[in-house]
Amino acid sequence: MATDLFDLKGKIALVTGGTHGLGMAIAVGLAEAGAKIIVNDLSAEKLENAKNEYSKKGIDVSAYLFDVTDEASVDKGITTIEKEVGPVDILVNNAGIIRRIPLLDMEVPEFELVMKVDVTGPFIMSKRVVKSMVTRGKGGKIINMCSMMSEVGRHSVGAYAAAKGGLKMLTKNMAVEWARYNIQVNGIAPGYFATEQTAPIRVDGHPFNELIMTRTPMNRWGHPDELQGTAVYLASKASDFVTGILIYVDGGMLATLGKTKLEE
Repeated sequence: MATDLFDLKGKIALVTGGTHGLGMAIAVGLAEAGAKIIVNDLSAEKLENAKNEYSKKGIDVSAYLFDVTDEASVDKGITTIEKEVGPVDILVNNAGIIRRIPLLDMEVPEFELVMKVDVTGPFIMSKRVVKSMVTRGKGGKIINMCSMMSEVGRHSVGAYAAAKGGLKMLTKNMAVEWARYNIQVNGIAPGYFATEQTAPIRVDGHPFNELIMTRTPMNRWGHPDELQGTAVYLASKASDFVTGILIYVDGGMLATLGKTKLEE
């Protein structure tokens, strides 16, 4: 029975920006639970490379090129997916960007771009996919990739934190409005993970690496596949009475102020 609760066989999952990093790790986890995987990106090259990477893992992925911030592009992309693959049962709004610029130095267009990709994008994607879910009447699952920055701030990521805070509240409001259709909407908020992008700073002596080591009770970076269990849970019937929450996968970072001398 427990196995059946997490079984995603027969489900179609779309992971935006699932061509690399945490998005790819989540897509792999959903595939291993039985879901048919679709990914999208703005880059044809990234999509082709991703298909090769998934193939190496024994996963047959469908890849589509469209812009999550453009409503017409999204509608065309989802319509094509529905015709060629089938209706989306699970949507993971993973596509996002960050701009590490202090707020006093950030130009308005840069701020607006972060908000557009990280908040407006999930809104456009969810609205389009949910319309089809409502028409089918079989419910569905939406997972928004939030962040620890949905709760706390940090120097030079003000736009990103504002966007991820907004995405947290968008998640809650989606959950409230769409609960009547048996659609559960939740968020995953990752801590700091060992990805290709973080490799340059994951070295002894680097100030940010030292921050992670002192602020994370588990005293390490997360592994991308450690997000898979949370994603499968939120995508499966195991979470059918769970909606409007964020699950922080952060090694305990948000639970502590950091190490003290007594703990050293």
